[in-house]
Amino acid sequence: MSTGSERRWAELARELEFIRLPEVRRQAEGWRTGLTGLTALLAVLVLLKGRDNLDDLPDGARATATGLLMTAFVLLVAGSLLAARAAHGAPEREILLGGQALRRWTEREVARATRALAWAYLFCVLGVILVVGALGVAWVTTSDSGIQPVVVRTNTDVLCGELIVADRHHVEISSETDGKVSLPWTAVMSVKPGMNCGGAP
Repeated sequence: MSTGSERRWAELARELEFIRLPEVRRQAEGWRTGLTGLTALLAVLVLLKGRDNLDDLPDGARATATGLLMTAFVLLVAGSLLAARAAHGAPEREILLGGQALRRWTEREVARATRALAWAYLFCVLGVILVVGALGVAWVTTSDSGIQPVVVRTNTDVLCGELIVADRHHVEISSETDGKVSLPWTAVMSVKPGMNCGGAP
């Protein structure tokens, strides 16, 4: 390496302490923008689509997925605030006029901004992991029953149960009170889907 090259690298190393804080601020600004957008996207997805999808899950899986999404939302908001703190700093009450005071403040502010940015990064990663976990719970968890509950109205009675088979000749359901019931179509007035059999008419 030539002497001129070494001298130039030494000059850049000396200048680095003066540009370190603006570089950290610029990096934090990018993270703040990304985290804000990600948080807004998560909020839109949860508010507009999440409820319909989560209603189909069993109670335990629904509570788990909801908890994961809410925790992810809190982490992403906290990460956005930390990135904003790193990008813009905190309000200062005093104006630093002395060179040594300004240097000490800059060193402390670089340390604070770097620490806040590291936490923002960690919260972002954890938030994304929790969102993926909630989606995984929603995808791999089936409903309480794989068979569609139906309400069957006959000439004399109303039955509710899980649909087992429906062909050209009969309808067969499994009822908690009557067990398996097979009804010919001639005796069936209507068959309607039902969410549960607790309050069947």
